[in-house]
Amino acid sequence: MTTFTPDSLTFNDQGLIPAIAQDHDTGEVLMMAWMNAEAVARTLQTGRVTYWSRSRQAFWVKGETSGHVQELVDLRVDCDRDCILVLVKQTGPACHTGRRNCFFTGIRDGDEVELMQPVT
Repeated sequence: MTTFTPDSLTFNDQGLIPAIAQDHDTGEVLMMAWMNAEAVARTLQTGRVTYWSRSRQAFWVKGETSGHVQELVDLRVDCDRDCILVLVKQTGPACHTGRRNCFFTGIRDGDEVELMQPVT
């Protein structure tokens, strides 16, 4: 067994790594966001999933303002160590649009189709 440190991950040129959030019960892919080493460390330390906002250049704890919290169940690293999977207990919608997940647009015969309505 090897002790994990965020520094063992492979970050992009901006110091970020993609993090895919998945519902731990259903396996539903909820969203993708970015983390830096500090966001990974904070997530593991607090059990509340923390991302890095590229637009605001600041940390954001999922659900901090909306109440749609992501509680960490497990954090997994892919084989190349350049992507993270966070298995979460999701409270409320995961998407900022009010939908259960961020992947609500399908492509059908070349057309975009809305697959789900907001839940809030």
